[in-house]
Amino acid sequence: MFHAQLPQVDAAAVPADAFLLDVREHDEWAAGHADGALHIPMGEVVARWSAEVPADQRVHVMCRVGGRSAQVTQYLIAQGVDAINIDGGMLGWEAAGRPVVADGGADAYVL
Repeated sequence: MFHAQLPQVDAAAVPADAFLLDVREHDEWAAGHADGALHIPMGEVVARWSAEVPADQRVHVMCRVGGRSAQVTQYLIAQGVDAINIDGGMLGWEAAGRPVVADGGADAYVL
């Protein structure tokens, strides 16, 4: 699958009840993430996806801007998962006014 064919959605258009998969690193996640998202860093996706990613719903994949999540989306699609890349990643999510939370109740920001 070529990147141009990769299914993508703008952050503003992601349904409120969507399953979100954040593939950023631990420090990025701790600084700020979408409320309710599942965190699996990109380097751990191969080992963890089958036990943690639902097979019965669309998976919206995000990173900071969309590059890493595009790679993970391609991988998940190849495994038969209904996955879609969030174009613009967490920066687009934050810019669209979507809720961002941080670990430990700190002020959230996109790292």
